[in-house]
Amino acid sequence: MDFSLTEEHIMIRDAARDFAQTELLPGVIERDNEQKFPQELVKKMGDLGFMGIMVDPKYGGSGMDAISYVLIMEELSKVDASASVIVSVNNSLVCYGLEAYGNEEQKQKYLTKLATGEFVGAFCLSEPEAGSDATSQRTTAIDMGDHYVINGTKNWITSGGRADVYLVIAQTDKDKGHRGINAFIVEKGTPGFHVGPKEDKLGIRGSDTHTLQFNDVKVPKANRIGEDGFGFKFAMKTLSGGRIGIASQALGIASGAYELALKYSKERKAFGTEICNHQAIAFKLADMYTDIEAARHLVMKAAWDKDQGNNYDVSSAMAKLFASKVAMTHTVEAVQIHGGNGFVKEYHVERLMRDAKITQIYEGTSEIQKIVISRNLIKG
Repeated sequence: MDFSLTEEHIMIRDAARDFAQTELLPGVIERDNEQKFPQELVKKMGDLGFMGIMVDPKYGGSGMDAISYVLIMEELSKVDASASVIVSVNNSLVCYGLEAYGNEEQKQKYLTKLATGEFVGAFCLSEPEAGSDATSQRTTAIDMGDHYVINGTKNWITSGGRADVYLVIAQTDKDKGHRGINAFIVEKGTPGFHVGPKEDKLGIRGSDTHTLQFNDVKVPKANRIGEDGFGFKFAMKTLSGGRIGIASQALGIASGAYELALKYSKERKAFGTEICNHQAIAFKLADMYTDIEAARHLVMKAAWDKDQGNNYDVSSAMAKLFASKVAMTHTVEAVQIHGGNGFVKEYHVERLMRDAKITQIYEGTSEIQKIVISRNLIKG
């Protein structure tokens, strides 16, 4: 087993770290306060190749591996989880879904723009009555011959108001259950497609989250992804990779909080010495570092499985389950180490704590990850 990064991986990680520190950090508190989408920063991330990290260069992507993706996501997430979730959705769900399962015409028309950051993508699965239970799709797509007509509502859609391309999961034949579900590419501005008000969220407030309404939206048959009835399988396969993205986001949030807590503990004095010299604080730092390293190994293992062509359903679920728990637990500890200053925005850890919670919820709740893991254990 070789746990060392290649020179190329180190260069990629350092480039992402430099971007996060020089570009993301200066305005991150303002964006959080004002729920401001980082439009110009998304363009810059596209220029750096961060919006199509694993996409083949022939479609405008960077052609990197999943390990590189994890390294980039961790560094971005240490500073701004709102920016990193835009990267995660665009890469793991939208670009991956189109490259793996779209036809050549769809790739040339949409993937080439998504991979460069010219377009931003959104993935539309969740509904008011279909969060964890993804089979209960109420959004319908009626086959009209040369096109489909979509009606329904999608909730909690990342980049919902800013995306140019939406991958929409909808029910075509209810009698077939999950085999009657399809996935469609819907363009922004299509008649009947409306974006609802922005959600006022606890965390990742710079990310643009909306409810979407589809009222007799006509989508050409050429915009269906895969064969008829492939939509549910498409969503599940795509979400497995998405879990690696969110696991690496959680890892970044946790490690960012740890780095801030360690630095603060070496500067802040109490009872005549720096607080890192007090065992109560030193042991917190030890627990944080140990759990973060364990999370990092799980996340890297999932990315490695993906790169090797192995089944990564379980490894990605374990990575997301554990890394999100570590993020929530240790951002709280980072606030505690900062004391009263941890409750103040300028020290950043309170934002990281708020951002951490969503990693236990989106792209499959922690409970869903346990279902994925346990079913595979029992099935053998």
